[in-house]
Amino acid sequence: MPPIISNFFLKNIIIYIYGYILSKERATSFPFFNNLDLKKLDNLEIVLKKARLNKNNIFVFGNGGSAATASTMANDLGFDILKKTSIKTPFKFFALTDNTPVITAISNDTGYENVLINQLRIHFRKKDTIILISASGNSKNLIKAANWVKKNNGYVFSFLGFDGGKLKNLSNDYILVKTEKGEYGPVEDMHLIINHIFAHWFQSRLIK
Repeated sequence: MPPIISNFFLKNIIIYIYGYILSKERATSFPFFNNLDLKKLDNLEIVLKKARLNKNNIFVFGNGGSAATASTMANDLGFDILKKTSIKTPFKFFALTDNTPVITAISNDTGYENVLINQLRIHFRKKDTIILISASGNSKNLIKAANWVKKNNGYVFSFLGFDGGKLKNLSNDYILVKTEKGEYGPVEDMHLIINHIFAHWFQSRLIK
C-alpha cells in the first residue's frame, strides 16, 4: 500500500513530494531535496502519464548502482502499480539492464558502449520514452543511446548528478541532483527516492 499521507497532499505531485519527504520516518531525507528543481519532477509526471495513456514503451537504463535503480524502477512503476491499482492501462516499463546474455553478447561482440543502443534497435518504437540514470552524465553508452533515440523520434528523460555532464544538454528534460563530482552515494540515493515517490504517487492516484 502507498504510505499513509493526508488527502491534502494528494492535490498534485509537488504537494505530494513535500508530504512524502516530511513524513516522520523520512525526515532525514529532506536535505537531499535542497537543490532539486521540483518543476522537473512535475515534468516527469507529465511524461510518464502521457506514455502510459498512449501505451508507449518506457525503457530505463543505467550503469553500476544506476543499473540497480533502473531494475527497481521497472518493477515499482510497472508491475507494482499494476498489482496495487488493477489499472487496465499499465506503465510499459522495461529495464534494459536485466538480460545478462544479451548484455554480455553485445559487449563482447560490438563493445559495451553499444549495449543500450543495440537493444533499442530491436525494441524501440517511434514516440517511446527512455529514462537514462547516471550520476556523471558522461557514460558513452548512455550518450549514444540519447542521440539515437532523439534521431528516431523518441523522448529522453535523464536522472543526473554532479553538474549533469553531457547528458544534461542531450536530454529533452532531466532531473539534476547537484553535488560535488564523485559524490555517487547521495546522487544514487536521491534517484532511488524519486523512483519511490512516483511509485507511491501513482499508487495513490490510480488505485480503484
